[in-house]
Formats: sequence, C-alpha cells, structure tokens
Amino acid sequence: MTDSKLSLMEQLPALDWGQAVAAGTAVLPSGPRLTSDEVAATVAELRAAAVESVNHIEAVTQLSQPAAAPVLVVDRVGWLRACAQSSESMLTSISGPTEPFSGGYRQLRAKALGIEFGLVFAAIATRILGQFDPFYQPNRMLLVAPNVVAVERQLGVFPTDFRLWVCLHEQTHRFQFGHAPWLREHLIGLIAELLDGDDLGFGLTATNRADRIGSATQQQAFDAITAVMSLLEGHADVMMDRVGESVVPTYAAIRHAFDQRRSTSGWAGLLQRLLGLDLKYAQYREGARFCRAVIESADVATLNQAFSAPGHLPTLAELRDPQRWLRRI
Repeated sequence: MTDSKLSLMEQLPALDWGQAVAAGTAVLPSGPRLTSDEVAATVAELRAAAVESVNHIEAVTQLSQPAAAPVLVVDRVGWLRACAQSSESMLTSISGPTEPFSGGYRQLRAKALGIEFGLVFAAIATRILGQFDPFYQPNRMLLVAPNVVAVERQLGVFPTDFRLWVCLHEQTHRFQFGHAPWLREHLIGLIAELLDGDDLGFGLTATNRADRIGSATQQQAFDAITAVMSLLEGHADVMMDRVGESVVPTYAAIRHAFDQRRSTSGWAGLLQRLLGLDLKYAQYREGARFCRAVIESADVATLNQAFSAPGHLPTLAELRDPQRWLRRI
C-alpha cells in the first residue's frame, strides 16, 4: 500500500452505504404513473435508441472504440442503488477498503454520512435522465425511464426523438472513455489529490470546496477536474448537435426546451456534488465553445487528440483559450 493511499485511508471517514440507499429510497418519489404496457414500451424504445445512437455518434466523433458497457434501463430506486455502488467503488479506488465499523462515534458518523449522501442521491435521482458510469466496474450505461417520461411530458417534446436524443449524449461518453481507457484512472488520481490533506469537510453540506483548498497541488487538481468535466460534457453537447436534425427531426425544439431546464447531471453532476465542487453550467458551455473552436480552426481529428493521452487534455486556461491548446498540440 502506498503512503498516499494510507494517508487517505486515515483521513476519509467510514460511510454506511446501506444507510445511504435506505435514506434515499425512503424519500424518493416514484415518478409519473405508467401502465404496465407504457412501462414495457418505454423500456423497449430506450433500448432501441441506445443501439441506434451508437453508429450516429461514431460517425460524428470519428472515435471507433466505445467502452464496453451494458445498457440498463432502471427506475429511480435502481439508479440510486447504482449510484451508491459507483460512489463506493470510486472512493474505494482512492483510499482502499475501509475497515468495518461497529459501535460508538465511528458508527454514528458513518450512518450520518450515509444519510447525507442518500438524501443527495435522492434529489439527483428525480432529475437524471441517463448516465454512463465509468467508476463502477464493469462500466455500465444507465437510462432512468420514469425521468425520461416525466421530462418529455413536461417539455412537450416528441417521445421517440427525445429518447434518442438522451442516448446520443450518453453514448458520446462511452466513446470518450473507450478511446481514452486511461481516463478513469486519471480522474481518480485527480480526485485523490483533491481530497488528500482535506480536513474532512467531506460531507455534502460543503457549498464550495474551492474556498477550502489548502495547497497548490489541490488547486491544480481542482482546476484539472473542472477542465476534464467541462471538456467531456461540452464535447457530448457538440457531438449531439452534429448529429442534429438529420437524425432527430425535432432536435432544435428539444434543444431549446431542454436548455431552459438544464442543470448539471450525469456522472459529472454526481461528481460535483460528491466533492462539493461549485461548478456551474457555464463551465460546461465553455467546454462546448472549446470543442467548436477547435473544430472550426482545425477539424474533429485534431479535437480527438485531447483524448489520446493525459498530457493532451486541455488545461483550464487552454479550455478558455482554444488557440493556446492548438499551439501546444
């Protein structure tokens, strides 16, 4: 065991993941009422859209190696359970397995943190549409059927088009991580650097971890995580736009309606909340602007170099100045 991992094991508190699932499930509304036939039809159409979207995303991204990931169509509780598994897997990768806790203050704290995490998971579970999950192994792609139905009804969009639209975004993340198999470990390493030396303002009540970063290494990790998350989400948005109305006839209407309600979602939004990162949607727009600027100045193949090696990822400064990244690459 490395000294760094031992240090983090000593710092990170035990967390009762079973309590997180129980607390989140207890407050989680089930979502829109659907008949059994409607449920079956929604699940079937989401699965079909997940399959159809692969070729479209491969064509526009020019990336040919999607990460292996089964498609799981789940309800809100199913997503919450998967979220707890993924979070535990990520933190275990960082700090190693925690020792069993029993009795006393340590157990009470583990349960309290579990409840806190569970309540945040429940809040996200009412909104998240889909998620490519690179932190749980093996990878998986989750589509949250009741939320898809709820949002398409709320926005008044054509369900078949909207379901394909959701899948286009998540499949882009599959291609990103498939083309960059090192990306998962790179992110976990950055998260470890951010947490190392933390005084365990670890709970989710922290409003802005950036205000509490104590070292230059932590600041660098924070900026790098921000840049990577912005790149991945911005890239997914741009690639969806490149598919556009040639495949999704009502794409423009969906994009306009969804942008009115959009908030950080998917694994990036989950990571934001887990780490207390105060990352705004504007930063994901920066990622999209970066990708569009690189494509306009060069081409998609040049943009894909960002996924070729950790050293080719744009820094936060380069994300805001695409020409600076282009000159370096």
